[in-house]
Amino acid sequence: MDLFEYMRSNSMEKESPLASRIRPRTLDEVVGQKHIIGKDKLLYRAISADKISSIIFYGPPGTGKTTLAKVIANTTKAEFKQINATVAGKKDMEDVVEEAKNNMGMYGRKTILFVDEIHRFNKGQQDYLLPFVEDGTLILIGATTENPYFEVNGALISRSVIFELKPLEKDDIKELLYRAVSDKERGMGAYDAILEEDAAEFLADVANGDARSALNAIELGVLTTERDSEGKIRITREVAAECIQKRVVRYDKAGDNHYDTISAFIKSMRGSDPDAAVYYLARMLYAGESVTFIARRMMICASEDVGNADPRALEVATSAALAVERVGMPEAQIILAHAAIYIATAPKSNAVVEAIFSAMEAVKDTKATIPVHLMDAHYKGASKLGHGDGYKYAHNYPNHYVKQQYLPDSIADRVFYKPSDNGYEKELKEYWKNIKDNG
Repeated sequence: MDLFEYMRSNSMEKESPLASRIRPRTLDEVVGQKHIIGKDKLLYRAISADKISSIIFYGPPGTGKTTLAKVIANTTKAEFKQINATVAGKKDMEDVVEEAKNNMGMYGRKTILFVDEIHRFNKGQQDYLLPFVEDGTLILIGATTENPYFEVNGALISRSVIFELKPLEKDDIKELLYRAVSDKERGMGAYDAILEEDAAEFLADVANGDARSALNAIELGVLTTERDSEGKIRITREVAAECIQKRVVRYDKAGDNHYDTISAFIKSMRGSDPDAAVYYLARMLYAGESVTFIARRMMICASEDVGNADPRALEVATSAALAVERVGMPEAQIILAHAAIYIATAPKSNAVVEAIFSAMEAVKDTKATIPVHLMDAHYKGASKLGHGDGYKYAHNYPNHYVKQQYLPDSIADRVFYKPSDNGYEKELKEYWKNIKDNG
């Protein structure tokens, strides 16, 4: 590195965004992700022992993928090279490979190549790296926000360990915010700023697991807020909301408002009001509610309030739950709205709920023996006990139905499922009555 390169590097380090400056340099400084870097976990041990193999970090933005790569860079004795797949071409990779060969041949030193946004490499670029990963010329560390099983070459996947990073917990982000405000060497400590508790709570909440967005907001707040009469820069909740461009919404995920809003959302779908359903959905999303929590409640509503009046409602809700996990915000809001509107406008029936609750009561209150003809006749000695005798195989009869007792004797006349006259359930009711009358 020449003098000009050194000065440029120094200048960039001082002028770089807070989220970059405050990045942990050692494993012990890393916040969150204890499921993969707890002291008893494989990755922690591998980094500490400098025994890294090829790995791929997968997770949402701001969860620490690049941070972990930088920690490895600071820890390893291997040569560390970094490229970004959005701008790197084949020539860049060829240069890294050539240098890696020289390092191995001349000094016996390994080379780690960190490829940020590795999913942006096309198949040809990924294929180029494969033989050098396979023969040990390169140890690959890839980082991606996309599911690597869909976006990364299968051969590279098979030679790498996949580590999934989760959105940071609220307490993790708060810890980073307080560290950033107080750190005088790399953070904003020299500004003598005070981060108020409710502002930290708000930023950690609306960041939705993305530490970078919270740190960017706190940096903007410190740099643009005037000092008070005591000469302090106070980051209040209002300042925080302005800096992250989110209006302060009264919504506490652990408090009454959380339960009131999800209740209003469910009741609006149950009451067939798509406008109210979308409004309460937007209110939750705006306040940073977990999309997976919302999706789970929609799946319940699809069965509890729609049921067999429209069996597709559960399919739509389940597909939406899977989709939001793969897509993430902001696009997930469209998927959730799609499902919420479908459920709200679907015909309604709670016959399924009444059926299972009634059956559960019968199980609790009644001692009943399974009819002998329904018992399994295949296990050892069962047929000698008469198990299965007299069973009528429904498919051998017209309409694939035959009158036969299925409930235990003590509750043989009980009716648990009483289909409504709404939607598809009306068709089920008519079909069921028809085959019973003519069977």
